[in-house]
Amino acid sequence: MILRVATAADAQHVETLCQWYAESAKARGVGIAKRDPNYLIKKMDRGDAIIAFIDDQLAGFCYIETFEDNKFVVNSGLIVNTELRKEGLGRAIKHCVFELSRTKYPAAKIFGITTSAAVMKINNELGYRPVTFPELTQSDDFWKGCSSCKNYGILMENQRKMCLCTGMVYDTLDDSFTQQSIEILAQKQ
Repeated sequence: MILRVATAADAQHVETLCQWYAESAKARGVGIAKRDPNYLIKKMDRGDAIIAFIDDQLAGFCYIETFEDNKFVVNSGLIVNTELRKEGLGRAIKHCVFELSRTKYPAAKIFGITTSAAVMKINNELGYRPVTFPELTQSDDFWKGCSSCKNYGILMENQRKMCLCTGMVYDTLDDSFTQQSIEILAQKQ
């Protein structure tokens, strides 16, 4: 298994990833926001995504996005090849994207919204806690991403205060990642 930060060269996999998102939403019968291929390419170009391979075969993906001047960073779009699920790959990707988030944005709260019990379990293991939606970013750009979800009407009826997803936040900002960033900044001065 190879897990690494995605690069511009990985754009060749975007159509497959978008197909996986659509198939997963249909199979699970839950709201999964559609992903624009150009948006995923941008994530890869900026080094804001983790991509996974097993035996040179695309196996999974997840990306990050920041909001409110880097106050919040979302881990989003976790997807694993259906043939490779139940092997711990999703957990490994989530751990890598969590580390990417904490390394790039050590002062940010990490959050996500999900209907997946498996993702909630992994988030809990990482130290996330369930929260109400008002504790998440209030950025219109983030919530606009939910507009392609079949449950968007529920979200909007509730003034973005609740939906069928569970909001989760990691806000322990004195962990080892923060300490390493403080040390690096001190060395540069």
